[in-house]
Amino acid sequence: MEPISLTAVGLGIIVLGAGYGIGKLANGAMEAMARQPEISSKIQTAMIVAAALIEGAALFAIVVALLKG
Repeated sequence: MEPISLTAVGLGIIVLGAGYGIGKLANGAMEAMARQPEISSKIQTAMIVAAALIEGAALFAIVVALLKG
């Protein structure tokens, strides 16, 4: 059995962090939309932009981890 490389551990942490961040983002957005449904389109747009930024940062971190590993 081959030992787990540090790159694989780093990639797992990156994916978990990105998933947690997007989950927290979606949770906050859903709560805000429930409180103020009249501005839900603005909240949804901001949520999508923020999720894209989180995904971009995670993708950058994955590329760096793969290049270093």
